[in-house]
Amino acid sequence: MNILAKKEIKLFLILGGFFIANAIIAEFIGVKIFSLEATLGIAPLSYMLFGEQMSFNLTAGVILWPVVFIMTDIINEYYGKKGVQFLSYLAVGLISFAFLVVFAAIHLAPADWWIDSASNQGVPNFQLAFAKIFGQGLWIILGSLVAFLIGQMLDVAVFHKLKKITGEQKIWLRATGSTLVSQFVDSFVVLIIAFKLGADWSWALVLAVGFNNYFYKFFLAVVLTPVIYIAHNLIDHYLGKELADQMKQEAAK
Repeated sequence: MNILAKKEIKLFLILGGFFIANAIIAEFIGVKIFSLEATLGIAPLSYMLFGEQMSFNLTAGVILWPVVFIMTDIINEYYGKKGVQFLSYLAVGLISFAFLVVFAAIHLAPADWWIDSASNQGVPNFQLAFAKIFGQGLWIILGSLVAFLIGQMLDVAVFHKLKKITGEQKIWLRATGSTLVSQFVDSFVVLIIAFKLGADWSWALVLAVGFNNYFYKFFLAVVLTPVIYIAHNLIDHYLGKELADQMKQEAAK
């Protein structure tokens, strides 16, 4: 039996693969902190938030997490709660596996010549650089995984609650609304576990960084709303109206 002959299965593999790839990439690039203002070529902003001096210095992971949650809403629309839950648990398992493999790679004895092989490029110790970039702390890993799962389950619940109210209308409301709620919780859960419990941050700093990150996610979620409509139109065209409507009805149950 050729399972790829079925459009709904092929679509699930494509959406699921993109969803999981984005989640894994977001975890690993999250170690970098970047300046949003400098990236956009504007003067750095400076403002007070909960008594903390802030600017838009963000983890690189926030670039992809809104995409992950939008993917969640698209999968939710066609495959329902069980489809999202399956992919969420699979993503957590694969992210955990990836971190275990990286942990093992860090502890492999490096070749003597490799350690200073990039010294002429400003990296005097390749092994130390490799360990610092990929070797995220246990609290950060735990915090990000717990926040991801809670965010996903909350996104699913809010999405279906809004869909019961709106029916097939107002895709933007259920997709963007569920993303904004889940991203808000996700932004603080990861900080509380990774940095309040793991690094003894003050509550003021947790709140300031959390709201700082959420402002960016809020803006991006709203800006990306048209992408949801484009994705829906492309998927409906690929599946055909009859199959697409059938899948949406099944997903809503």
